[in-house]
Amino acid sequence: MSTQQFGIVAKKECNFHDWYTQVILRGELLDYYDIRGCFIMRPASMFIWSQIRSMFESHIQKMGVQECYFPMLVSKKNLELEKNHLENFNPELAWITKCGEKDLEEPVAIRPTSETIIYPAFSKWLGSYRELPLKLNQWCSVLRWEVKSTLPFIRGREFLWQEGHTAYHKKNDAENEAMEILNLYSKVYEELLAVPVVKGKKSKKETFGGAEYTLSVEAFISGTGKGVQAATSHHLGQNFSKMFNISVDDEGDRQDRMFVYQNCWGLTTRSIGIAIMIHSDNRGFVCPPRVSQIQAVVVLCGIKANTTQEEKTRLNNYALDVLEKIKKSNIRVHFDDRDNISPGYKFNHWELRGVPLRIEIGFKDMEKGEACIVRRDNLSKMQYKVANIVDSLQESIDTMHKDMFSKALQEREKRTKIATDFETMLGHLNDKNIVLAPWCSSAQCEDEIGERTTVRENGEVTLMGAKSLCIPFEAAVDYKGMCCISCSSDAQCCALFGRSY
Repeated sequence: MSTQQFGIVAKKECNFHDWYTQVILRGELLDYYDIRGCFIMRPASMFIWSQIRSMFESHIQKMGVQECYFPMLVSKKNLELEKNHLENFNPELAWITKCGEKDLEEPVAIRPTSETIIYPAFSKWLGSYRELPLKLNQWCSVLRWEVKSTLPFIRGREFLWQEGHTAYHKKNDAENEAMEILNLYSKVYEELLAVPVVKGKKSKKETFGGAEYTLSVEAFISGTGKGVQAATSHHLGQNFSKMFNISVDDEGDRQDRMFVYQNCWGLTTRSIGIAIMIHSDNRGFVCPPRVSQIQAVVVLCGIKANTTQEEKTRLNNYALDVLEKIKKSNIRVHFDDRDNISPGYKFNHWELRGVPLRIEIGFKDMEKGEACIVRRDNLSKMQYKVANIVDSLQESIDTMHKDMFSKALQEREKRTKIATDFETMLGHLNDKNIVLAPWCSSAQCEDEIGERTTVRENGEVTLMGAKSLCIPFEAAVDYKGMCCISCSSDAQCCALFGRSY
């Protein structure tokens, strides 16, 4: 059965899960694999990832970060060195215990992350403070045997990511880098994917296992009212360096050894799923224009049964001239010259796949030296002179990006509520909002909030409880002198709460 024929059947506002699944499958972004939780990334989504990678790499290279690659297997001995870290990942660890029919003497795990793979090498390589900072990044896949429900791009067992690992002589320098990376993640989302994010610090409960603290960018999915962690930057302090003996001779005293200060940071293909969820509509995928594999598609219009071959040739040649003008620019363009299907079918085909701009060229356009440009996000049409077509397309790309970002930001701001008492917060959460509230910041209180906001029917959980998404750097609530939203303790911060993926 052709997916092209039927388009999107489910409605975003009625059945978000089915709608999302149809968008990614019929938009040819991803396909299922025969192992649950593993997915095939198709060229369109892989191209988006390559654009993210290109932008991110260009920035971190200027920061002095070098690319590397470490093996995917980690020994049990190294995993067990950092107990909090192991506890964090233990439920999702996939172990290799056999080779053929023979049991391995020492089982090995497939990396869920690479701290315990990379840091023994740091210990071997570093001897002097003069060799610092050491800044490495690798692009790879990781495997986490997700025990909860899986969701393409958002929560899978195997996924692609980048992971940066750095070591510094001074704590302040390491902390500055952790913030610089967080700002870079924000730039990737906002300047490439047109997705607004909230920057903040994770609660102690949500901090990465073994880290001193975790910084994150958080996105909001209005279709479900849920928050989603978009990327994280962890300051590890000296915890891992002490576990793995990553020490250097200290400045001014070669006899005195000091443990280095470390960071690790990561961004995954979840970013693609976030953009799909936020921007797409009931016609299909709406791709952020700066990362689209095809940014503009040319479609001929107005050819009828009585159109002569000479007229067809003239229109086709006109379109080819337009195409050549665009190809000389940096705009990625495709000419859909299939002659066995109608223009309307082509319109639906490319709308389903999210191509940002459609260039319609008909006989009247040719007579006027023009082309009609249709934006995918709002289906608005504008006539432009072919002589200035490249500038017009670039302006449309930039305007579309800004409009998509603005629309997502307005929706998030409309759905970000403020509460100072628990019942108000619960009402907002149940109306699919995220909530800023004063909070004591204790792990026990966070557990209680999760339990109190869980919805059950006949003993079965129908709606997961809320948690702290982050403690925003910029918050609208002055918590000083206020009580915690859930308990009678004094508030220590203003936190952003929500149900989440």
